[in-house]
Formats: sequence, structure tokens, C-alpha cells
Amino acid sequence: MSDDEREEREFDLTSPEVVTKYKSAAEIVNKALQLVLSECKPKAKIVDLCEKGDAFIKEQTGNMYKNVKKKIERGVAFPTCISVNNTVCHFSPLSSDETVLEEGDILKIDMGCHIDGFIAVVGHTHVLHEGPVTGRAADVIAAANTAAEVALRLVRPGKKNSDVTEAIQKVAAAYDCNIVEGVLSHQMKQFVIDGNKVVLSVTNPETRVDEAEFEENEVYSIDVVTSTGEGKPKLLDEKQTTIYKRAVDKSYNLKMKASRFIFSEISQKFPIMPFTTRDLEEKRARLGLVECVNHELLQPYPVLHEKPGDLVAHIKFTVLLMPNGSDRVTSHALQELKPAKTIENEPEIKAWLALPVKTKKKGGGKKKKGKKGDKTEDSSQAEPTEG
Repeated sequence: MSDDEREEREFDLTSPEVVTKYKSAAEIVNKALQLVLSECKPKAKIVDLCEKGDAFIKEQTGNMYKNVKKKIERGVAFPTCISVNNTVCHFSPLSSDETVLEEGDILKIDMGCHIDGFIAVVGHTHVLHEGPVTGRAADVIAAANTAAEVALRLVRPGKKNSDVTEAIQKVAAAYDCNIVEGVLSHQMKQFVIDGNKVVLSVTNPETRVDEAEFEENEVYSIDVVTSTGEGKPKLLDEKQTTIYKRAVDKSYNLKMKASRFIFSEISQKFPIMPFTTRDLEEKRARLGLVECVNHELLQPYPVLHEKPGDLVAHIKFTVLLMPNGSDRVTSHALQELKPAKTIENEPEIKAWLALPVKTKKKGGGKKKKGKKGDKTEDSSQAEPTEG
């Protein structure tokens, strides 16, 4: 084994320390999601909620690994976003934004945390009202949840990325919904939120990815977005984009002083992970960012929209492909759903859902770890069909 291979192995799931860091990041992001969700009420300002989510992650990670000799990077791996109704993703507005939540909104909360570069992300959909969710909102959330449950069972060693793409499209169709195009599920590695192994949400001629097989000890962020509309979202206003990531492999001599100033700040504060422009010196940020994006020094995460009236749901989770099966470490229980559509007459989907998540059950005392995730895995199988 070469030094490089040995180094690589030390930083994957064969190392108990790495598994612990993933699970610690997951525990924090699950709690952050719970906190943000508890504050989601009519008339709450979206920016306040996003800031609370990020502040909680910074505070919780800041309390860990304080007394170690070598500094361990930790904090937000993806800024908190709350995208409402037909907005698909990445809505994390500036402090001056006055957008508030309204009764009946369907909200997608998306966030990420890392410890020493080991990343846990989560995405969840919630309808802002009391009682069970019904109608098309229930259909679109059930479609996303069932597709995520199927993906959890198909992202396993020996299966291919194309198997997952085909399956989630079939699930969405059963609920008379569409999988949103352009959403990618990525392999994650230390300090890499968007690794080279990718699962496409929808296959089409414009978007092709290399066929890949899942392998033991890999980590994936599985990202499922469903829509009652066409699933072909559009960028309506570039000014809404507030989340960027530094493109580590690109360089360019910036001409404008504001651009150099902002790029220097980004390089110091956010050298690798996605960040929000709320955390920059805002007055100069917008001016300097344009040149950085034009020359591909920054990768933008645009705010995308389906057509007005369309409803969009989002479920995202982090899964560790452990030797004894898949360990879904991030999740949150859904509200009660009463979808009009059902998968009762879909034997293929039911067969996928019947696949085990764990391959080898060892002994009886193992169940305690990650109680929350285990509960979701066991109970959610019936959830999409029952309601």
C-alpha cells in the first residue's frame, strides 16, 4: 500500500475517529434543524431563522476540540437556507431582506455542518399549518420522502448511480410529481462537499455524469427534490444569490480593488466550504463578487424557482456506507401526510422499500447508536404509503 493510499484510508470510514466526527457533525445539524423548525411560525423573518441555524452550528462546533494541540477546522458546511413554495433551493437572504413566512407555506430547510472537514448535511420539508398535510402538498412531500427512502436502500456497494436516478424518477411519477432537474447527490470526502462520484436526479441529453459504482466506506449526500410542476427550475434574479463556494482550482488577477478585497476576505474566512455573503462586509460584497464570479473564482449557488403555484419538496440526508450496511445519520421526522396518490399498485417501488438498510445485524445491543436515525429508517418505510 502506498503512502497516499494509507493516508486516504486513514481519512475514510475505516477510521473510528472519522466515523465519530461524521456522527458528531450529524448530531449537531439534526439539532440545528430541530431548532430552526421550532421557530418557523407565520410572520417569522426568513433571514432571522437562517442566522439562528448558522449561529447554533457555529456555537456547538466551537465547543468541541477546544483543547487539542493541532487546530481542527469546524463549523458551517452549508449555510442555512429556507426556500418557500415554488422556490426550489438556496434562499438564504441578506440581513436587509424583509421576507417572512406565511400560514400554509411549504418550506424547505437545508443546512450543513462539519468537524475537521467531515461533513453532514440535511434537508427537510415542512408545511406551516396545524394538522395533517393533504392534497398536492402531501403528494409532493410523500414523493420526495419515498424517493429518499428508496435511494437509501439503493445507495449500497455493488449498485450503480444510474440505478438510483431511474428509481427516484419512477417514485415521483407514482405521485404524479416530477423530480427536479439539475439536483445532484454527491460523494463527500474530508473538506469536499461535492465529490466526483455523482447521482443525477434526472437523466437528459444536456446532463451526463460518469457511471459509478458505490463502494464500502464511502459517504454520500443524497438530495431529492420533487415538484408538482415540470421540474425545470429557472434562475429569475441573480441578485438573490447569496451562497458561493471558492473554486480552489481557479486563479485570476482581479482588476478591481473591491474584488481583491472581498476575495482576500473569502480566502481567509471560507477557503473551502460554501458561505453566505451575509458573513462578508456587506457594502463591498455585491460589487466585488461580480468580477470573482465572472472569472470563475467563485461558484454560485443560485436561487431557482419553479412556476408560481407549483409546490416543491426537498429531502436531503447524509449516509455512511459502513461494512454492516448503510447508516443514515441525518434526518427529521415528517408531519402526518395524507397524500391523494399511493404506491399500493407499484410492486417495484414496494420491493425497493422492502430492501434492508443494514446488511448484517450483529447481536441485540447495537441498536442504541443514532437512535433518531434508526427510528426514521424503521418507521418511514410505511410512512409514505400510510400517510
